Amino acid sequence: MAGRCAPGRFAQPVRFAAVGGVNTATFYACYLPLHRLLPYFAAYSLAFALSMAGSFLLNTYFTYRTRPTWKKFLLFPLTQVTNYGMQSAGLVALVGWCGMNSTLAPLAAAAFALPAGYLVTRRILRPPARTGASAGAPAGAASGPATGPARDAAGQAGAAPVRSGDPA
Repeated sequence: MAGRCAPGRFAQPVRFAAVGGVNTATFYACYLPLHRLLPYFAAYSLAFALSMAGSFLLNTYFTYRTRPTWKKFLLFPLTQVTNYGMQSAGLVALVGWCGMNSTLAPLAAAAFALPAGYLVTRRILRPPARTGASAGAPAGAASGPATGPARDAAGQAGAAPVRSGDPA
């Protein structure tokens, strides 16, 4: 059974990276034409804001296999604040300090921000009960019912976390 669970541990980060790739392509498709009209940082900021809604939907449905809610939608910008801050700092450092081309710098900055973005996004879109499920220990799973799906509250603390990612 442990061998069966191991690929699942990597599936979510791989899906997150894939969504990040799609989101980056969407962002870049917005950034390039805006970069011709606006200063690079203004173009970057506007393109970033435009790509956020698609990122939310892809991350809820595809990455974390959960349903979007208004609460998650309203909290999702917190994930983007982290991402935006890290990418912005990277962009300014790469262009201003390292002399990198402002057309390519946003792609490099996005790569540096990926791990922190994954952790913050997971925390917002999948409640803490998911952490107990990834540990695989019944003791960790016992804390899941308070914040996990309704079927966890039925007393299936040990078995429910394994099944929580399968539906939807």
